[in-house]
Amino acid sequence: MTDYLTIATIVKPQGIRGEVKVLAMTDFPEDLNSFARVYVGGNAYKILKVRPAGGNCAFVTLSGIADRNAAETLRGMEITALREDAPALPENTYYIADIIGCTVVDDEGKIYGEVESITPARTDIYEVRTPDGKLMTFPAVEGLISDIDTAARKVTVSASRIKEVAI
Repeated sequence: MTDYLTIATIVKPQGIRGEVKVLAMTDFPEDLNSFARVYVGGNAYKILKVRPAGGNCAFVTLSGIADRNAAETLRGMEITALREDAPALPENTYYIADIIGCTVVDDEGKIYGEVESITPARTDIYEVRTPDGKLMTFPAVEGLISDIDTAARKVTVSASRIKEVAI
């Protein structure tokens, strides 16, 4: 497991007072307030304020970023946090970083490949690199994922449901 978790990506500056618009990689953008200390480009910051901006976006004020020019230098950068600073997760909830690299298998034993990325959304979208190098995507809809075992690096899916939703 990685020591750092990516919790958001800075999309652009917002206004003239150093606020930035971010795409949160958390279930709710307000969850960003749970992190006491975050890092952007190797520099430590404190999150001073989070305002929801619709969907998984939020407007964030970081300590030390006082104007639009300073905020502009952060455009496109990831906001990360130390795993030890992260809040405890509810049962059956996982950090995306812990699922990336897991092998996807169905309940009949067929191997589909390795999780390459997950796009957070109301229904997360998994991208899996198949053994033949193709990219397969599927939404994490109800009844599809039956088990996630991060220790064993395995995601188990329903054989019948995966055929219905995978692209």
